[in-house]
Amino acid sequence: MTAAARIEVVGGAYEEWCLRPSWHEVFGSAGRAASAVAAMAGEGSVSLHCHADERTLSVLEARSALEGTRLVATAVPAIASFRYTHALHRPEVKAPGLIYPPLFVTAESVLRFGMLDADAIVHGRRVVYDPQGGLGGETFNANGSSADELFVVLNEREARAATGLGDDVSALELARATRSLHGARGVVLKRGPLGAFVLEGDMTAAVPAFLTETVWKIGSGDVFAAHFALSWAVEGLGAADSAMRASLATAIYCDGRGFPTPGMLETFQAKPIEAGKRWKVGRRPRVYLASPIFTLAQLWLVEQVRECLQAFELEVFSPYHDVGYGSADDVVELDLDGIHISDLVFAIADGLDSGTVYEVGYARARGLPVVVYCENESSEDLKMLEGSDCLLCKDYVTSIYRALWTAMTL
Repeated sequence: MTAAARIEVVGGAYEEWCLRPSWHEVFGSAGRAASAVAAMAGEGSVSLHCHADERTLSVLEARSALEGTRLVATAVPAIASFRYTHALHRPEVKAPGLIYPPLFVTAESVLRFGMLDADAIVHGRRVVYDPQGGLGGETFNANGSSADELFVVLNEREARAATGLGDDVSALELARATRSLHGARGVVLKRGPLGAFVLEGDMTAAVPAFLTETVWKIGSGDVFAAHFALSWAVEGLGAADSAMRASLATAIYCDGRGFPTPGMLETFQAKPIEAGKRWKVGRRPRVYLASPIFTLAQLWLVEQVRECLQAFELEVFSPYHDVGYGSADDVVELDLDGIHISDLVFAIADGLDSGTVYEVGYARARGLPVVVYCENESSEDLKMLEGSDCLLCKDYVTSIYRALWTAMTL
């Protein structure tokens, strides 16, 4: 791509906080996408159009100078912030309670994001639109925006909410309905661990997601949209190839929080996530949730794990929820029966609770895969678990994805 090539990124630049892993930045969808394009395409490749308040403007100006991007910031009294407990947690959104005037952009190539507290009216030759459930959840041209060629990039949940179609509708039908709704040339339907489904004219393509050592989830969709828009709207690659590059770039971002460069894309050891036959026909494995359940902190974590696994459509057997408290005579046999009817185990091992360690050993003796989430114990104390081929994870979100990826292969 030549230095003259440019894409205009339009959307929110919000403040973000995460409790674990610790994170505090000013990015938002548009801010992150602009940085992703700059890392890939170099200085002068992108303009960022957003709102900014006094607190965040200095951060955006410094980043723009560092990355060689063009910042077009409209001053407002306050912007929204997002606070996550962890990267799979629904964020607490603190919004100023004001609706700001829209941003206006006319350009050859545009990436437009849905916004929380404003709107963006854009006109372009090639435009990519990621609605993100933004203000009003409206279709692309409802506010007067126009594009000679439009691609919509969104996840399945957003597409089903916008079209009103249920889970029984195929990805192809959902993509067609979304394309019709927006009057688009094509649609990229993001499907989480199943990758992405691409529809352009009569052409369809399935693009895989990729395995990573760790998973940093916040902003991964923004990086996908940025790389798809750069590849398709600016460089002129086909939609399927653009989505493949976007998926690879997203994996690199998830693995290290950094924005991939061309060299990183070329050397990335990509291993696609492959679903087994039973997963493809709709079978969802059962996960046994092994954990101490004696304190508020322990019970809070059990609730979080159960909720996250169920959000990925996995069945969960939780001794706390499905058996309860009681004497050894009351609960032990029922707990072990839970392992017998489960396909894998997710164990919370901090504290090395004796019951949890026993359940892990029992499951491994029966040949069940075990994912162990443990942040604070030493390698020496985890030696037996590691030596028995348990999958050890120190990061919470990574451990959830490890359980999901393991379940998909069973």
